[in-house]
Amino acid sequence: MMTSPEHVTPSLVPPAASPELVASIQHALALKDLLEQEFEALRAQDLDAFEAMQPRKVDIFDTLHALTRVGTPQSLLDDADWDGFKQIIMDCRELHRRNEVLISRKLDAIRGTLNTLLGVDQTASVEVYDRLGRMSRGRRGRGFEEA
Repeated sequence: MMTSPEHVTPSLVPPAASPELVASIQHALALKDLLEQEFEALRAQDLDAFEAMQPRKVDIFDTLHALTRVGTPQSLLDDADWDGFKQIIMDCRELHRRNEVLISRKLDAIRGTLNTLLGVDQTASVEVYDRLGRMSRGRRGRGFEEA
């Protein structure tokens, strides 16, 4: 789902922009859109959709690396014309961090639940609810394997 040149915001592309810059902005916008889709898949716990997005993300990274020549003496990122592109990439970095935080929180909750069910960590800070949907007051219960 590549953004076409007519959909690239004019303020991001300086006059007489190089083809590499236009293509890089298109790919950066596609990456930003993909990161938003990842977040929605993570929120919905649709891991199949999330996993299906990963090859596309790697392709975008590879293409951006080739277009920008980052990490080489011929890197194009030092040119002031690339400031709009760099802003999109910084936005992508923040979206990636948001997705990482969501994944980390979900993994922590899963680990805590597993530890509680297995009776491994009696001091785990997992909140347990009673049958009425209220938080249990104490840790009077036994672990799953003791029950």
